[in-house]
Amino acid sequence: MTSSTSRAREGVRGDLFDPQCPTRRLLDRIGTKWTSMAVKVLAEAAPAEVRFAELQRRMTGISQKMLSATLQGLTRDGLVGRRVEPTVPPRVYYRLTPLGLSLEGPLAAVRAWAEEHMAEIDRANTRADRPDAERAAGE
Repeated sequence: MTSSTSRAREGVRGDLFDPQCPTRRLLDRIGTKWTSMAVKVLAEAAPAEVRFAELQRRMTGISQKMLSATLQGLTRDGLVGRRVEPTVPPRVYYRLTPLGLSLEGPLAAVRAWAEEHMAEIDRANTRADRPDAERAAGE
């Protein structure tokens, strides 16, 4: 039997429960808030391109370094295309590839679920953070 990495290269479906499967690393990358936000901004603009500065402006709270790392990872994974205009300073544009566009639906569902259930999660966290005696009296 071949390794998980070589199976993935051959187009065979990954196995999340196999510790050697690259699916785990991929989920780590696409499961971040910054990836979800970047994909959303780029999907809203599709098929047009978005400049780096515009992405940073739209993704409130992200540092230049984190945005750069997020975009590099998405580009490396083939989810985002990057185009550089040789100006001074260079203008860098990003767009979702067809593979990246296929990720928008699942990420949109996760974002919608999070927004819909955030109040419930906050209440559960508040209950869990109360001292034991207070928690027992409230249950």
